[in-house]
Amino acid sequence: MEKRFLIAGSIFGGIAVALGAFGAHALKNMLSEQNLRIFHTAVEYQFYHALALLITGIVGGKIRNKQINWSGNLFIAGIILFSGSLYCLSAFENLSWVGMLTPVGGLCLITGWLMLFLSSLKK
Repeated sequence: MEKRFLIAGSIFGGIAVALGAFGAHALKNMLSEQNLRIFHTAVEYQFYHALALLITGIVGGKIRNKQINWSGNLFIAGIILFSGSLYCLSAFENLSWVGMLTPVGGLCLITGWLMLFLSSLKK
């Protein structure tokens, strides 16, 4: 079991729930509809990949290889870069340059899934 991925997944999952509730209630009247959708997308992807981290932590106990470690680390980087940049874009219009990080984070998430797949092919 990769304990650090279980810990990270639990933390990111809890934060996603808290931010989702915050966005649905507190930000509803503060952000434009478009920025609220962006915020919601960030929460969704964070939550999906928090679950992916939990899976990676569990699978990491059965499959020990470099790909499983890469998978978990890429999920963490992807959550921070993808969701983090979307949170910033939705809340701070003067931080538009942060949008350059979003596709990098998305690439990390995609590559994390690829590494998880490749880890299952290894013995």
